[in-house]
Amino acid sequence: MGTSQSREGLEVSDSDSDYDERDEEQEEENYEDAQTISTSVTQTPTQLDEVDARLKALKLKYQSNTPSPSSSSSLPKNAVKLYLHIGGNTPAAKWIVADKRTAYSFVKSNDNEEVEDEENENDDNDERNYGKWYLKVGIKVKARVSTEMQLKMFGDQRRVDFVSNGVWALKFPTDESYRRFITEFQDRLFYNVYDLEPTEENKVKVYGKEFIGWVKPEVADDSVWEDADDASLGNSPRITTPVRSRDDLLEEFEEAANGGVQSLTLGALDNSFLVNDTGVHVYRNFDRGIHGKGVAVKFSGGDLRQHTANKALLMRAETNMMLMSPMSEGKPNASKLHQLDIETGKIVTEWKFEKDGADITMRDITNDTKGSQLDPSESTFLGLDDNRLCQWDMRDKKGIVQNIANSSNSPVLHWSQGHQFSRGTNFQCFATTGDGSIVVGSLDGKIRLYSKTSMRQAKTAFPGLGSPITHVDVTFDGKWVLGTTDTYLVLICTLFTDKDGKTKTGFSGRMGNRIPAPRLLKLTPLDSHLAGETNKFHGGHFSWVTENGKQERHLVATVGKFSVIWDFQQVKNSAHHCYRNQQGLKSCYCYKIVLKDESIVESRFMHEKFAISDSPEAPLVVATPMKVSSISLSGKRHG
Repeated sequence: MGTSQSREGLEVSDSDSDYDERDEEQEEENYEDAQTISTSVTQTPTQLDEVDARLKALKLKYQSNTPSPSSSSSLPKNAVKLYLHIGGNTPAAKWIVADKRTAYSFVKSNDNEEVEDEENENDDNDERNYGKWYLKVGIKVKARVSTEMQLKMFGDQRRVDFVSNGVWALKFPTDESYRRFITEFQDRLFYNVYDLEPTEENKVKVYGKEFIGWVKPEVADDSVWEDADDASLGNSPRITTPVRSRDDLLEEFEEAANGGVQSLTLGALDNSFLVNDTGVHVYRNFDRGIHGKGVAVKFSGGDLRQHTANKALLMRAETNMMLMSPMSEGKPNASKLHQLDIETGKIVTEWKFEKDGADITMRDITNDTKGSQLDPSESTFLGLDDNRLCQWDMRDKKGIVQNIANSSNSPVLHWSQGHQFSRGTNFQCFATTGDGSIVVGSLDGKIRLYSKTSMRQAKTAFPGLGSPITHVDVTFDGKWVLGTTDTYLVLICTLFTDKDGKTKTGFSGRMGNRIPAPRLLKLTPLDSHLAGETNKFHGGHFSWVTENGKQERHLVATVGKFSVIWDFQQVKNSAHHCYRNQQGLKSCYCYKIVLKDESIVESRFMHEKFAISDSPEAPLVVATPMKVSSISLSGKRHG
């Protein structure tokens, strides 16, 4: 478990004279480069003349009327130094110089043609104005401008790191050239995402006037983030970037999981559950993690045997479980549910989704509120499909529990309330707060907030940042929303002050035009590369509380073999060092990683009541296809 300290943040240069050929020999002491000719700063005039003659013969010397190469004004347009990171996360990891003097450019490219940035500038109607923008650096790098590049800024070093078949760094000669690159990159990214030129008009068109702070974070109202610096912040660790340590992570339990694990469902009472292709396996909850009880409910046949349940929902004081199986491979939509009585170990019924006499599907289900699974009388739950948001009731319309024991046909769930949207909303995922308010994530990246009293119209709709929301979570009090995309997590504060000076959340009213910009949670380019290009973030969660007055302390998400843990208070801290010298939306790169030896299915924190006295958090449960582990976070802080 765990990984060694990342060396991604090592300085890539030992001098500000990065573009002075006279410094190249000094750099050779720290960086490997087999492609340059160096000269000594102690050479005599005669020796220098000889070197000049040789360089002229090779046509590498500037003309006599050209200023010294050490002057930034003599550099070619868009000049940069290119570095490559080698050695991964081993002690031998280091940056090497890939090209001491090169240049970058943004080009539009499709399958047949490549067009330089300059050729299309201010020519929106040019027939060549098509394709997507790519970043080219010399002859060694060509990467499509996207969030998959995981571009990370180091403003104090005039440097950016990114991923493109390896981990690269660009070093810029001046602050101006660095800032110009960042602006150009963000403009090209906007075009690639929305197929629109990055004009002010188009940005307002995409985000709306209320969310202009998401486009220009420097003008956004950040007071809610500053207000988040509560008394506990004084104990927050002051850590140097990047944090990737596991010094305070302790693996309490690890045991075989009988193979083929599809989902992890944690209980707040006695038991938790793993679902695989053979059945539901029961685990006992302890204050240091979960232990297998050797008890399993086997799937004997039918749909559950053919299509393993991809969603399990605990209900009725965790004595029942609703299991949803996809109708076809690769698609989450289901037309029915199986109800498991955990105490008897039997599937007691198979429910159908139906509205107005017609069969319909659901892609996700969740509890009415964040703690309603603890209610022994719970008979309703929420459902979500691509364009439906509703509540299902297991009682009939007269309020009597249906007789299901002797029914020859699958009983029908009663559509209690909800809305079927006429236009494609492309809903993907949802979650509920402690009072039953609902947050929904969509394919277009939008995140909508619905009050507990109406599913027809969202009180607030946050614009997408260009990536689909694949999972969403919300704090018990509804003040914070966490959206998961393939390449980053987005943390949104829902608080606002209404016209009467009252503080509310976006679930209860329109947030107006003072909406704070979100924070992004990302992997460093090196960790993203080590996680694997095909591995994406999934299942971002807050830690688990079910009472007013309790505060979530951590966030966790999974990518490949990594479980990534962020300190919630640290992420909210506006003064956090990660946010210095950044342009655009602020990104946090301080986290801990739990590394497993196979891809992780899911990572979840247990209920906060299982936190022990010397730990700041309840144990983290990590499930892989073959194993389940329980990880404790100690109270140890970095100095």
